[in-house]
Amino acid sequence: MGAKAALLLVRVWALAALLLLAGCGRPATERVDPTDYDAFFLWAGVKPPKALAKAKTVYLLDGEVRANDNARLVPLRPGTPNGSKVSLWLTVRAERLDWQEGVYRRIFVDLARWDAAGNRLIGLQIDFDSNTRGLANYAAFLADLRRRLPARYRLSVTGLMDWSAQGDPAALGKLAGTVDEVVIQTYQGRHTIPGYESYMTSLARLPLPYRVALVEGGEWRAPKTLAADPEFKGYVVFLLPAQPPTASRN
Repeated sequence: MGAKAALLLVRVWALAALLLLAGCGRPATERVDPTDYDAFFLWAGVKPPKALAKAKTVYLLDGEVRANDNARLVPLRPGTPNGSKVSLWLTVRAERLDWQEGVYRRIFVDLARWDAAGNRLIGLQIDFDSNTRGLANYAAFLADLRRRLPARYRLSVTGLMDWSAQGDPAALGKLAGTVDEVVIQTYQGRHTIPGYESYMTSLARLPLPYRVALVEGGEWRAPKTLAADPEFKGYVVFLLPAQPPTASRN
């Protein structure tokens, strides 16, 4: 074996050893078990699981502003939460932002009703999938909402992972001056978005407090840098409705 070939072989062995060591030190991917967490999204039609008994924070879906109607909030929760001792956020799912005045009035009535029932109501959360290019317009909508919202309520929004990676710093700065937190979604439907790890490294660009939303049963490997970020405020688990049993085949 020539000297060059021997040197190449040594480099290959060294690289293989480094990769092996890196793999040994890499935290394992796990499935998200709600019993390991204390903050949850609870959507309409989802039966509260046992894990909710130890919840400290719950984002509770109240209603939707649908794409075909900007004049009303479609209620999705029968009745009013009754004196819950957890920290509650009233969540509104929005498919459009050009709301008519009746939508605002209904939301504020619901906030007051939930508050009067003795709940520990923190504030209002807007769940709207604003694309990254539309962040400036979304920030303007939220600034108007913040002016309308009674000062005793905080304002939260859900956000996409791409916001921190590709978002305009000026638009992100406007969000920071308006909302109290953003909850970054790492999933679509029932599954974790592939490649989420690369987005996690850019979360330090978010100039405001944030949580990371995980989907029940989804894959998750916590980045080591996340816990050290002073703006990271923890996780929220999106609880899923039970799937109907699969029909057996004869």
